[in-house]
Amino acid sequence: MTVSRPSSDRLRVGLDAAVREFVREPINVALLVVLPPVVITSYESMLSAFPRLPYMTTDPGALGATAGTLFVAAFLPAVIGLFQVISAQRADERLSLAGFPELALFVSRLGAVCLATLLTAALSLGVLATTTEVESLALGFLTLAFVGGLYGLIGMLIGTVLPRELEGSLVLIFVVDVDEALASGVIATDAAATKLFPLHYPHEVFQAAVDGTAPAASDVLAAATYGAIVLVATFLVYTALAATGGGGG
Repeated sequence: MTVSRPSSDRLRVGLDAAVREFVREPINVALLVVLPPVVITSYESMLSAFPRLPYMTTDPGALGATAGTLFVAAFLPAVIGLFQVISAQRADERLSLAGFPELALFVSRLGAVCLATLLTAALSLGVLATTTEVESLALGFLTLAFVGGLYGLIGMLIGTVLPRELEGSLVLIFVVDVDEALASGVIATDAAATKLFPLHYPHEVFQAAVDGTAPAASDVLAAATYGAIVLVATFLVYTALAATGGGGG
């Protein structure tokens, strides 16, 4: 099916509907406000009890706070992306069959995820800054926003292929947990496969923001390339299933 160019009215209506659907559930708003401080302080507290092992490049408590911040920045938008797609699957299928462009549907859902991503990034960085000095707040915010957008897309992708709330949530928890553990340095590993996980390069950039050093251009480029690939893959899968009325359910 040919994807037509969405009008501004269609995008506005779609985004408005997606945002309304999100805020209609109090649990969604509660998670955005409560989860960042709870997770970040918990990570910091748990890892503070660990001894500083030889392979660790920073204090375990600070490592925990950074890891918790990235976990929240990734997990919340991922869950929101997952539920945005699952909850609206049938409605989107009907809209697609009625001639509403798949691109407009995709951008509407992604727009709601991006709004939640920006809020999560700001709250997470604010919580981190209360206990850990972040030298470059601007770079830190941009990195967390990128992480949220990246995992928001992954959540949408999983929700499209596996449109079941419980199973999709479990997959996300597993992926984000493993990803952050490998990227943060909590687990010592030199396996090349770790570079295939979404948080590997953004973690390096975020650590540079915390330390006040210039991020490596190769890390920034690799992260951007990874994000572009995930964006294209998610769009293609989403629009293909919307057009056919298919899905994992």
